[in-house]
Amino acid sequence: MPVQKIQFTAGGVSLIGDLHLPAGDGPFPGLIVGGPMTSVKEQVTGTYAAALANCGFAALAIDHRHYGQSGGEPRQYEFYEHKIEDLRAALGVLLDAPCVDSSRIAAVGVCLGCGYVAHALKDRTEVRGFAAIAGYYRDVPAMKAADPEGFARKVEEGRAARLHYEATGEVRSIPAVALDRDAAMTLQSTYDYYAGRAAHPNYTNAFAVMSREPFLQFDVQSAAANITMPFLMAHGENALNPGWAQKFYGAVPAADKQFHEIGSMGQTDIYDDPAIVQPVSRTVGDFLLQVL
Repeated sequence: MPVQKIQFTAGGVSLIGDLHLPAGDGPFPGLIVGGPMTSVKEQVTGTYAAALANCGFAALAIDHRHYGQSGGEPRQYEFYEHKIEDLRAALGVLLDAPCVDSSRIAAVGVCLGCGYVAHALKDRTEVRGFAAIAGYYRDVPAMKAADPEGFARKVEEGRAARLHYEATGEVRSIPAVALDRDAAMTLQSTYDYYAGRAAHPNYTNAFAVMSREPFLQFDVQSAAANITMPFLMAHGENALNPGWAQKFYGAVPAADKQFHEIGSMGQTDIYDDPAIVQPVSRTVGDFLLQVL
């Protein structure tokens, strides 16, 4: 399937995306794909964008500000406000693209991208369907209650790193994934994915410590109220925190909402195992084509 390189701006910063296209002349229904923390468009968002292009969509995967080929300083900074703004700008790109039918626009999220997309959809009435795949539906009040001292300590680490950056220009960083030291992600499965199967020259295994200040306080549950368009949740008992997924699903006010069970060994095989990606993408594609 053809891929168009897309350049656009958000917040005055140049962003780069890959628009995965079906065969034919179009115009095609369009969608954005939001993805996990620290990720780039050559990883899970590109995998699902390509699979959804095979289902007939013009599917846009982007490098967010601070990551990959896109601009933005500091690098490897996981700041949810920027990610939400970037996705809203990406929707504008789809609406203006000659190959896209602007009356048939949807959104897809994977992992934390479900939360970024859900927040980006507030008041975006042109988006007519949303599918969330293996979402990380962060519940900040629950996280604080479970470990108030640890939560506060990590937020303070982020604040101190931000103040250091503002005073000196130096970015304090830790690995995005590691098994033997402090890192943003420390599970074996995430390490195997980002440092192994999905390793790519456009991906940097680093995480700005100052990210912890906003990131830990980024709540996904509160975005459920934004989902008034038809909604499909694809999740499973071995994906991230199925209890939080059910809580989010229950809070979504959409009259048309459906749940699809994903069978998996864990979270990250949902990102790239063809035996999972292909059927999930077909389910998502069929749902969105019905509602657009």
